[in-house]
Amino acid sequence: MLCHPETPCDAIRRIDASCDRIADGQLVINFTATGEIGKIIVPEPVRYASRHDELWKTTCFEAFVKVPNSDAYTEFNFAPSTGWASYSFSKYRSDMNANRLDPAHFDVDVLEEELIVSATVDLSKMASLPQSAIWQIGLSAIIEEKDGRKSYWALNHLPGKPDFHHPDCFALTLAPPEQP
Repeated sequence: MLCHPETPCDAIRRIDASCDRIADGQLVINFTATGEIGKIIVPEPVRYASRHDELWKTTCFEAFVKVPNSDAYTEFNFAPSTGWASYSFSKYRSDMNANRLDPAHFDVDVLEEELIVSATVDLSKMASLPQSAIWQIGLSAIIEEKDGRKSYWALNHLPGKPDFHHPDCFALTLAPPEQP
């Protein structure tokens, strides 16, 4: 992922991200932030993965998912605390509604030089994301350093301020999983 040029980060050198669809409607997303992890804010863990709003206000990883030729998309937020959220939009930043999904499954490792967040979400019941369709994905991250500065990371950035919702940020395409 690329750090937005207007929001440099001293603590993190790079963020690697990947995602994959598996046959039962699961989306598996992995983020690895590499750098001086002790210099960033890592939200304290919660006992169970649970839904929380406004996770993007501090260190958080995100995924945006849509089908081609549709204005509608879904946003997912994953915090290192195992807090998560999901929202649907009918078009660019419009008609936001919270999705009531089963909790995401998390694995989080906080190491000296790596913050690894892996999340799996069940999208099999989301009508806006048909299992047989190609999905376009935008992966992004907000990193908050302990001095309060925030950096914004994504697969693709447009000129101007960071905007993960813009259609051009859906830079990854995932085909439907092969059926057994």
